[in-house]
Amino acid sequence: MDERKEEREMKKPTFKLALIPIGFMIASLFVGILQYDLDPHIPLLISGGVGAIVAMSLGFTWKQLEEGMLNAIRLSLQAVIILMIIGAIIGTWIAAGIVPTMIYYGLDILNPSYFLVAACAISCVVAIASGNAWTAAGTIGIALMGIGEGLGMNLGMVAGAVISGVYFGDKVSPLSETTNLAPGITGTELFEHIKHMMFTTIPALIIALLLYTVLGFYVSGDGATIEQVQTLQSQLSEYFVITPWLLLAPLAIIIMMIKQMPAIPALTIGSLIGVIFAVGFQGTGIGEAINIMYYGFSSDTGLEFMQNLLNNGGIESMLYTVSLILIAMSFGGILETSGILEALVMGLLRFAKKTGSLIATTIATCVGANIIACDQYLSIILPGRMYAKTFRERNLHLKNLSRTLEDAGTMTSPLVPWNTCGAFMFATLGVSAFTYAPYAFLNLISPIVALIYGFIGYKIEYVSKETAEDEPELTGNNLTRKKA
Repeated sequence: MDERKEEREMKKPTFKLALIPIGFMIASLFVGILQYDLDPHIPLLISGGVGAIVAMSLGFTWKQLEEGMLNAIRLSLQAVIILMIIGAIIGTWIAAGIVPTMIYYGLDILNPSYFLVAACAISCVVAIASGNAWTAAGTIGIALMGIGEGLGMNLGMVAGAVISGVYFGDKVSPLSETTNLAPGITGTELFEHIKHMMFTTIPALIIALLLYTVLGFYVSGDGATIEQVQTLQSQLSEYFVITPWLLLAPLAIIIMMIKQMPAIPALTIGSLIGVIFAVGFQGTGIGEAINIMYYGFSSDTGLEFMQNLLNNGGIESMLYTVSLILIAMSFGGILETSGILEALVMGLLRFAKKTGSLIATTIATCVGANIIACDQYLSIILPGRMYAKTFRERNLHLKNLSRTLEDAGTMTSPLVPWNTCGAFMFATLGVSAFTYAPYAFLNLISPIVALIYGFIGYKIEYVSKETAEDEPELTGNNLTRKKA
């Protein structure tokens, strides 16, 4: 009886009321980060408190909100585990000479004039093979950042090129979780979804590659000289055994991902390979090599470039990001449990009168969810659940929705510093989202292409009314299909 009474007393938030915690979050992050140079942790934590106060004013109990927080945190636990394993990989791969070897040979092959476009293309290939942006960024991305630093490149540009590449692969690979999640939540067939997505993704990639080509020629004059590159290579070979055999480690990761081994065991094996190679190739003690998995690699070489490159990695180095993810997801959990996110979405639907405005509203919701709910999965799940009915009612094929979820939800997630993806990329590549976002061209262009297509009606597919009625229907958190 008490539960029923509690259920009856809970009110749905209005659109104006839902704006209170959102407005507070935006203001506190803006003031905290820009004026007081704070990390986003405390502004987000306080924003969560404001969200909880609003929710409790609607009749929600703390127990309900706490359960919502824990459910949201559970969504991010896999990401947290992967993040910590990536930390272990970075530390052991540096100690083993794997990252220094990739940098050493990369300095031979790449040059500043075409480095950015090559970095994007290489990241694309690795991410398609692995099906995971985080895995690609945590392996080849680390090496490309080192090569870029060695060539005297702007690291914000390098990180932007890497992120564009890894998110292209993450978006189109059938092995990717988000590529499966978007059609799964809307009920679209996987390969039909990927094929439809190519109409927006390929043009965006071509534009991005052209921009990196032009930008590369523009900034190439700032690159390192041949003598500086040779000096860096000699420093690397002085401190590490450099051999092509060490490249077997990243090759093993790629093969495991192609064979569809889950990310956590594959990456764990990758970090253990790093330990074995550190002992076998570099002569590191077994205990020291294992310790590096937690504390990261550290060596006092007295050389600035070597210090920046080498003193990195370890599970401990990821704890800043882990704490940010937990706080951000707690805030998102409060907003979803209390219906604040749903109220925002329903408020936005009032502006979606035509197909173009519906696509625009979906994009805005995905971007907003990445900013507010702080997780790319929620930026796909929430709009997918909310807008599927509207797409069906307007006889729009649901693959239009699944494509838009990826164009906006997947692609903008690393552009938000406190989003799980933005926090991961900062921890992994060492460059904040504020710095690399202007150069993550693919991530910026994809939602713009989707928006243009929506308003001009290009590659927007419709279905007959009878077919639309038989489209998959979302009930709560479950996907069901109407029976004929």
